[in-house]
Amino acid sequence: MSFFTEFPSLGRRELADFKQGIDEGFRTFSRAYGEDLEAFFNPLLKFMVWFEKLLTDAPWPLVILCVALLTWLGARSWKITLGSILSFLAIGYLDMWEDTMATLAIISVATILCISIGIPLGILMARFNRAQTFITPVLDVMQTIPSFVYLIPVVMLLGIGKVPGLLAVCIYALPPIVRLTNLGIRLVDRDVMEAADAFGASTKEKLFGVQIPLALPNIFAGVNQTIMMALSMVVVASMIGVNGLGVPVLRAISNQYLALGLMNGLAIVVLAIIFDRVSQTYGKRLQAYRENGHG
Repeated sequence: MSFFTEFPSLGRRELADFKQGIDEGFRTFSRAYGEDLEAFFNPLLKFMVWFEKLLTDAPWPLVILCVALLTWLGARSWKITLGSILSFLAIGYLDMWEDTMATLAIISVATILCISIGIPLGILMARFNRAQTFITPVLDVMQTIPSFVYLIPVVMLLGIGKVPGLLAVCIYALPPIVRLTNLGIRLVDRDVMEAADAFGASTKEKLFGVQIPLALPNIFAGVNQTIMMALSMVVVASMIGVNGLGVPVLRAISNQYLALGLMNGLAIVVLAIIFDRVSQTYGKRLQAYRENGHG
C-alpha cells in the first residue's frame, strides 16, 4: 500500500513540485555563481597541481629520504622509519609510485585544509556553548550523509576535477578534528584554568599558553582520524577526476582486475598505517611530556 493512499493530503504532485523547485533553484545558483566559485578556488587548484607535480617529478631517493626524516621526527622509532622506507621502495618496485605521490599530494592538502579550518572551529565550540549547539548537528550530517549525495552539488557547481574531489574529501574528513579539538579544550582541568586566572592571564594567554598545549594529544588524535578518513575517500574522489591510487582501483572494479585492485588497495593501506603509527606515536609522546613535565 502506498504512503499517499494513507495520507492523500500529501500528494505526489506537491512533492514533485517541491523537488523540482529545489533542482531549478540550485541550477540557477550554479549558472549564476559557478564561474565565480571556480575563480575563487583557482589558486587552490594551481597549488594542488604544483604540489602534485613537485612530488611526482622529484627524484625517488629524495622523496624516500624526506619520508624517512618526517617519520623519524614524528615517531622517533627506527622500526616505523625502516618500515616506511621499505614500504615506499615496494610501492616504487610495483610501479605505483606516481599514483602514490598523487594520493600523497591530495591527502596532504586536504589534511592542511582540515586542520586550518577544524582547529579554529573546535576552539570556537569550546569557547561558546551556543556555537557548539549550532555546529554539532552540521558535523553529524557531514559524517553520516553518504559521500555520493554531497558529490552531486559539488560536481554541479565545480564540474569534474581536483578541487571538487578535494572538497568532497574535506567534507568527509573535517568532523573528527573539530570534535576532538573541542573535547580536548573542554577536558582541561578547571584547577589549571583557575591557577591561570589567579596569575592574571588574559583570555588569549589562557588559550594559547594553557588550553591548546594541554589539549594537543586530543588534537593530534583528531588529526590522525582526519587523515584516516581522507585516505578512505581516495577511491570515491577518483570518480570525479582526482588522480591517485583510487583510479586503478576504480579501473580494477570496472574490469574485474583482482591483482591491480589488490595491489593499489594495499598501497592505500600502507599509507594509512604509516600516517596512523606516526601520528599516534607523536600524540603519545606529547601525552608523556605533558604528564612528566607538567603533571
